[in-house]
Parts: sequence; C-alpha cells; structure tokens
Amino acid sequence: MAAAAAKHTWRIAPLGDRCLIVEFGQEIDAETNLRARAVAAHLLAHPIPGVVDVVPAFTTVALHYRPECFADDPAAAPFERLAARLEEILTRGVGRRPPPARRMEIPVCYGGEHGPDLPDLARAHDLAAEEVIAIHCASPHVVHMLGFAPGHPYIAGLDRRLAMPRRATPRLKVPAGSVAVAGSQSTIYSLETPGGWNLIGRTPLRLFLPERDPPCLLQPGDEVRFVAIPAKEFASLREAAWKPAR
Repeated sequence: MAAAAAKHTWRIAPLGDRCLIVEFGQEIDAETNLRARAVAAHLLAHPIPGVVDVVPAFTTVALHYRPECFADDPAAAPFERLAARLEEILTRGVGRRPPPARRMEIPVCYGGEHGPDLPDLARAHDLAAEEVIAIHCASPHVVHMLGFAPGHPYIAGLDRRLAMPRRATPRLKVPAGSVAVAGSQSTIYSLETPGGWNLIGRTPLRLFLPERDPPCLLQPGDEVRFVAIPAKEFASLREAAWKPAR
C-alpha cells in the first residue's frame, strides 16, 4: 500500500459543510471498489473523533463530521483540518484489503408475477428463461455499495450475456425484494419504490429492517449467491420473514 499511497491516487473534496468525500477513481471496477472499502473499514476500525459516519460507495468514501470538532484552529476551516488528517492517514497507508467477505445466499423466485421482465431479457439474448436463471445464479456477484434506499445493494459481477439497458419507462412501484438487472449489475429493491431496472425475480427476504442489528441484510463486500426457489417456497419464506413482530 505504501507504493500506491506515494502516488496520491485520491482526491479529497467538500460535500457541503458537514461532509467530505475521498475519490479513488472514476471508473467502476473491482480494484477501485476494493480500495474504497478497505479505507472505509480502516476508518471505522480507527475512528477519527468528530467523524459521525463513514460511507463507502463505488469509487469513493464519504465522511460525515461535526464541524465544531475541527474548529480549534481559526486559521483553517473544519474541512481543511479534517482533510489534512485524512491525507496523513492515506499517505501512511491503510492496507489493501477490507475484512474477509461474507457469503450470503439469497433465495429468488424467478419469472412470472415476480419477474415480469424475464421473458424480454431472455428474448433479447436469444436464451431460454431457464438459461437466464442458470446464468444469473452462477454469476460471481459481489455487493459494491448500498444506496438509493436503505439497504438497497448495487451488485457487480453479472455475466455479460445478461447485460441489459434500463427500461425506457420506469415503473412507479417496484415491490420490495424484487431482483433486477441493468447494465452489468444486479440489485434487490429493499423497499417498495419507483425503479427502471429489469425485474427478473423476487426474494422473500427483508433487506432492510430498522430493528435488526445491523438493519441492512447485505453489506459492501458481501459475496452473493442467488438460488432459484419455487413459488410455494417463496410464499412460505416470505410469510415467515415479513410476519409482524409481537
């Protein structure tokens, strides 16, 4: 990491008056995302006093902070004080690897009412629906970031044979748990929201549950394996997962 740090391959910029962002590149690729996650893991394990949240994304890490904690020097703005501290940490080096990945298995009922865009995707690639499902389940999926909605994962590793542009007209309502693809990624809608990705299935699992610790089922760096299940199993698993707490 020392050699990489010496190259100063990052950029620090303000994001409002209570957040700064560190950018490690502009191309979404596995190595850049790995670096962002490694830096975020280091900052979470070795917190800077006054920083209240550390948020990794595809190629960046955002630090939300309390300005009053960095106002002891009238000659420098809080952002400048924190940026200087961060420069020291990055120059010193924080290691290349985040914590070991978790392996998460996500059951999915593909097609039908749960995956209305599966036939269109299959036709676009001259594949049978069963082939699309097999390819999707076999793809080496890795969560790169959470965003858009609480617990909503952006998952890299989609087999290029299933690459598909977003829908020309987004849906106003996409059910929570919907598994979708767009470009070279998959996602799972954590909540019912509008969305323009291609819906190919649905998981019965709850991706976001405020009272759970942690509330988000998936985390950046998780290796995801999608597993096809029949509609009957989906119904029973969803009933158990979404049963109101007593």
